[in-house]
Amino acid sequence: MKAGKRFGPVSGQALVEFSLVALLTLVMLLGVAEMCRMLLVYVAVANAAGAGVRYATLHGSSRTGSGVDGPSGPANNPPEVSTVIKSFAGTGLLDTNNLEIAVAYPEASNAPGKTVDVTVVYPYDRFLRYFSLNVRLGSKAQGVIVF
Repeated sequence: MKAGKRFGPVSGQALVEFSLVALLTLVMLLGVAEMCRMLLVYVAVANAAGAGVRYATLHGSSRTGSGVDGPSGPANNPPEVSTVIKSFAGTGLLDTNNLEIAVAYPEASNAPGKTVDVTVVYPYDRFLRYFSLNVRLGSKAQGVIVF
């Protein structure tokens, strides 16, 4: 047998194997990228909820001032809290128009010592349309009003 000669006829087996492995590797890499992006969106939503509850706990009924420096009360979704949440969510490159924000004062008061709940939900807009993910990412934060 001559050097460099194969044992049998080669008819494109390597090309078929490469194409199968390359396809599976590409699908896996795109799936990993999609999951990483989903995690990034979830972290942005969680941080936005945390920022909203921090704002609400520091702007209770004993806060003086008006506008963003004034108190945030148990009205339906106080606009100041929603503005803070949207600004934090915007840093994560989220479409802030799709955010579902709920601010609740369970004891119907914004007096110091009472609690405030902030819930933020975002319908995940997948980057790759191939993966059929209809996920709503959400986070809830609760705090005690201090001022």
